[in-house]
Amino acid sequence: MQAFRAPGSHSSSSAATARPVATLNPCRGPIPFRSNGRPVYASAVPATKDAPATPAAKQQKQKQGGGGGGKAVEAAVTPRSEDFSKWYLDVVAKAELADYGPVRGTMVIRPYGYAIWETIQSYLDGRFKDLGVQNAYFPQLIPYSFIAKEAEHVEGFAPELALVTKGGGKDLDEPLVVRPTSETIINHMFAQWVQSYRDLPLQLNQWCNVHRWEMRTRPFVRTLEFLWQEGHTAHATAEEAEAEARLMIDVYTDFAVNVAGMPVVPGRKSRIESFAGANCTYTIEAMMGDRRALQAGTSHNLGTNFAKAFGTQYLDRDSKRQFVHQTSWGVSTRVIGGIIMTHGDDKGLRLPPRLAPVQVVIIPIVKKEEDRVAVSEAAQRLADAAKGAGIRVKIDADERQTPGWKYNHWEMRGVPVRVEVGPKDVQSGTCVTARRDMPGKEGKQMGVPMEAPAFVAHVRGLLDDIQAGLTAQAAAFRDANIVDVRSYEELKEAIAAGKWARGGWAGSDEDERRVKEETQATLRCFPFDQPAGPHTCLMTGQPAGEVAIFAKSY
Repeated sequence: MQAFRAPGSHSSSSAATARPVATLNPCRGPIPFRSNGRPVYASAVPATKDAPATPAAKQQKQKQGGGGGGKAVEAAVTPRSEDFSKWYLDVVAKAELADYGPVRGTMVIRPYGYAIWETIQSYLDGRFKDLGVQNAYFPQLIPYSFIAKEAEHVEGFAPELALVTKGGGKDLDEPLVVRPTSETIINHMFAQWVQSYRDLPLQLNQWCNVHRWEMRTRPFVRTLEFLWQEGHTAHATAEEAEAEARLMIDVYTDFAVNVAGMPVVPGRKSRIESFAGANCTYTIEAMMGDRRALQAGTSHNLGTNFAKAFGTQYLDRDSKRQFVHQTSWGVSTRVIGGIIMTHGDDKGLRLPPRLAPVQVVIIPIVKKEEDRVAVSEAAQRLADAAKGAGIRVKIDADERQTPGWKYNHWEMRGVPVRVEVGPKDVQSGTCVTARRDMPGKEGKQMGVPMEAPAFVAHVRGLLDDIQAGLTAQAAAFRDANIVDVRSYEELKEAIAAGKWARGGWAGSDEDERRVKEETQATLRCFPFDQPAGPHTCLMTGQPAGEVAIFAKSY
């Protein structure tokens, strides 16, 4: 287990920091047209059908535990085993992560949900800058003609586009696209900025919002508008672009596993599932608590497709004009949904410590007024010690709620460690700690010393153990639900049982579409970590050079 490191701190010795020399391993040609749909024009219709459902009548309010007074605390969430989808929506609402916006399909990210996003931002932004990537910002409104320049790109995104046709009370000469992604407008600028090989590589990233007109929405996982980062780079050679695309999926894998505690499967997308306009797409696939797959991050080798559409060229060392080779890569607020569905339980969130906005919450327990000052001072000393050690800590001294209510409240929000301090603890010079990842008394430890060095060492140990434990639990769950299959019949049986199916694949695009049509499962990726061969295609029975994973997904 790595030493505990808070997001936002970065090691120059990280394996993902080194830029590897890449071996080209492209997909089987550019992605074909995926839809003949037309852009959707924005309509401000209230979110009547997306309004949160009311709690089931059978749900009973939990009674407070250990705090005294008998006051009811927050209602329990729907059990995961009973209705996973309803459980997820309950957690998003009760942990105060997000709410529904007035336009159907939009969400309002509440402060606690945004704090998680800020932690993700802090970590990834530092990693990007370690690699020489600079932040920039590009306009949200893009001329429709830009989108149309790259044929596969416009066909891939046409059903999801929102267009602006009026401005200042007048019809616009040309519709404007509300940014679904920024390859086109960034290439428009790259074509002006890149003149010589001396201008390369050009590595930019922007933190922004994008719009994709989704029909079926779920907070964080799929919404009409979401937040993300999108990196865009230009290189002199195909090998440099391939190395960049692979490096960035390694960065995302490192974040997912070592910060978010999500043991993702990194790999290469099929041609059908690749990004519209890319030569090849790399992905990290995470298994959720209901065993569906979630694409948690992608990196695309764009080749020269956009460069040719926008005339993005440079003079090489021999004064010959060449097209640049490009990449784009991104992670969005969808990863928050992934974290909820990977680690959450029937009490709400369970946040990995490296990701948690609050790693430790301290609850002062005061029953008599004469004890208030001593207990409050002891709690503050513990908070100061933790904060001084770089631990994100909060004291909940709100006198309007009982300790039992607070326990439930912070458990719902997934805070990894709770510290309880009462009058007897002050007298003994000790306190009580409770782990969020363990139920009830199993996760409690009495008699923890209050002296700063001992207290900090104890809390650090808990945070490391919780981080490792959550990751290990998720990895064990994933591995237990991936089935190796040798035939299409076995694949269908695995998918029907809610599992991921892994098997040799040398099928055609039509074979892949057949699997999706008949099972609702898609080819998630060709994993980088390939089992030893030889392999036989599960569909055709012919020799296969690699295995693929199929699963139902979000």
